[in-house]
Parts: sequence; C-alpha cells; structure tokens
Amino acid sequence: MKQLVKRGAAALLASVLLLGGCSSASNQPANDPEKSGGANSGASASVGEQVGYKIIGIDPGAGLMTATEKAIQEYGLDKWELVEGSSAAMTAALKDAYNKKKPIIITGWSPHWMFSKFDLKYLDDPKGVYGAAEQIHTIVRKGLKEDQPSAYAFLDNFNWKPSDMEDVMLEIENGKDPEQAAAEWVKSHEEQVNKWVEGIQPVSGQKVTLAYVAWDSEIASTNVVAEVLKQKLGYDVELSQVEAGPMWAGVANGDVDGMVAAWLPTTHQEYVKQLEGKFEDLGVNLDGTKLGLVVPSYMDVNSIEDLKK
Repeated sequence: MKQLVKRGAAALLASVLLLGGCSSASNQPANDPEKSGGANSGASASVGEQVGYKIIGIDPGAGLMTATEKAIQEYGLDKWELVEGSSAAMTAALKDAYNKKKPIIITGWSPHWMFSKFDLKYLDDPKGVYGAAEQIHTIVRKGLKEDQPSAYAFLDNFNWKPSDMEDVMLEIENGKDPEQAAAEWVKSHEEQVNKWVEGIQPVSGQKVTLAYVAWDSEIASTNVVAEVLKQKLGYDVELSQVEAGPMWAGVANGDVDGMVAAWLPTTHQEYVKQLEGKFEDLGVNLDGTKLGLVVPSYMDVNSIEDLKK
C-alpha cells in the first residue's frame, strides 16, 4: 500500500481551504455539511468523504507524524493523506473548521491549549499505534554539570503539571508574547519557582542555550525555563527554535546546552536510539501526556477504525 503524504505549505493551505468549505463553480467540496453528511447533516457520507480523506498534521519529522504514518498503514487507510505543515497551521485549520462546525481530523497532543478552548476528543486507538501516555524529559549536553553547575541543578529540578503548561499556552494563544506570558507565570508562581532554585548559586551573565521545537507546549515550557534562568539565576539565555532532529543533534553535539522538550518513550524514540550515549537525560519534567488523532466532539466518529468505513 502506497502511503500518501502531502508536503509543504501550499498543500496544507489547499487542505485548509477545502476544510473551510471553499468551492468552485463546478464542484462543491465533499466535506460541506449540507452536501456530504457534515456535523449538522443527516446525510450518509463517510467520515473520509466529509474531510476529503485528509488528516491535518504538523511539522515533518515530528514523532507524532511518524506515528500517524504508521497508523495509516496499520489501519489500512489506503485513501487517506497526511498533510504536513506546522503546529500553527494545524491549529488555524482546526479553529476555522470548529467555528463553522465543519468536520476535521488533526494530529493532536496533550497538554495543549486547544483542549481548553474547544470541545475535542481523541479517536480510540485499539491497535495501540500511538502508545501509552508519555512523559516529557529534560535532556542536556555532556559536561553541562561541570561547565554550568547552577543551570544544570535547576534543569534537574524543573518539574511541573500539565495544567501549569496549559495556563501559559493559553495566555500565548490569547495574544501574549511567549516571553511575557512566561514571565507573568513565573511571577505568579513564586513559591513553586523558588523550590526549583532553592540552594542554587546565581551567576553573573553566563550564557546558556536552549533548543526547542515549535509546538505550543514546548514554546511555553522553554520560555518559562528561560525566564527562571534569567530572573532567578542571572543567566544570559539564548533560545534556538529548530525541528526535532536538529534539536536532539544540537544537544548531542554540544551546540546547545539542553532542552525540556523530549517526548518519551515513543515520540522521540528514534533520536534516543541514534544518539545513545551522547547526551544526559535528567528525567521527567512533566507527566501525563497523550498523542493521537483528534476531532471535534460534534463529529460522529469514535475510533480510528471507523475511518475505513
């Protein structure tokens, strides 16, 4: 079975327009609720017909995308296409579809602000392709403990809850600059933050570089960590936004000092295998994540297996 994956911004834009209900003079899109059994229709069109057999994804190379490609194979979804784009493009497509009560299927993960803003549900994954709940780990370069003991000690202590992360994510989604949202969260959670840095010696302008991927969750966590390093410990912090592969390679090669964005054991397992022994895992900084295919709750579909119908 040939797996179909649409690549690039142009393909994603075309899919967003399709999901938004744009039409030509000669052809009405298959996922128009009034024509093809959408959320507010009694028509008998399949879920695939409603969404044009498209799953709206995120950036290429993300473990979530790899898992979704595997799900397409495992569930025999021969007609389906996984559309590559970005986290921002995916959420834009979701907002557009949700506001119009249109059907849409996306690659999703928790924690994420979209679960606070919209009524969404994960499709059941009876084959377990997406694995069990994951954890987010803090990964640092070899030698950081000796070179920057204060930064190392804080990164080793950093740990928070999904609700903490979602608070910051939602503020960013509502229009605040990530740095501002993170700074305000740090200020309003003084007691929690002070526990992270208790007994750690501040420095004077030493530089630390953190890498992260452009997921809303990682934008939130990395900016919070950066604010603590700056405000509480006196570091000059540089943030480097890259894709998952370069993020892991940067830490392994020593080009960046660390990251708080390692989704394990499933999402980033290939990078762990490739780079084993070239980094230090400081353990879990957030517990209780989930990956999978996500739809608005108004859609009458509950399992990935239903997409074959």
